[in-house]
Amino acid sequence: HTHQTEAVQIARGGHHYVLTTGTGSGKSLVYIIPIVDHVLRHGSGRGVQALVVYPMNALANSQEGELEKFLRHGYPNGQGPVTFARYTGQETDEQKQQIIANPPDILLTNYVMLELILTRPQEKPLIEAARHLRFLVLDELHTYRGRQGADVAMLVRRTREAFAAEHLQYVGTSATLAGSGPYEEQRAEVA
Repeated sequence: HTHQTEAVQIARGGHHYVLTTGTGSGKSLVYIIPIVDHVLRHGSGRGVQALVVYPMNALANSQEGELEKFLRHGYPNGQGPVTFARYTGQETDEQKQQIIANPPDILLTNYVMLELILTRPQEKPLIEAARHLRFLVLDELHTYRGRQGADVAMLVRRTREAFAAEHLQYVGTSATLAGSGPYEEQRAEVA
């Protein structure tokens, strides 16, 4: 799709971007492809290089299944060249400790868990593992107003600061963000 090609090119240039397009149109590929490309070019096992934040655990679970298809199936021992893990609060204590001890290249989480990662002492190693984070993806982005808008904005700022992410690339995707009027006005309103 044209929107995927354009987004991947923008990502390759290191620019921030928001993609708004309908459900089932391949939004997740516009951030997964640049993330996987980055990890392959710079090396796996260097800590968390991408943080993907979902508003609901169901979306994180679904994306984990998609990543398994592309990044685990068919590889020896089910482990491909790019690692990922879900860290949403659904994991057992043993799974959490495994993730903290062996941080993946890509960490899938939600807003609440990201807040907890930033504040709980037991998750401090994850913060250390994500120093110089490269991608912060907000999947299913919405127009946040009032207190919720302030909460999300502050969480993004604290994330950038906690991970010492000087070259952090922000990516947003949405099936619901849209402006009114002609296409160019819609783009300007979403931006």
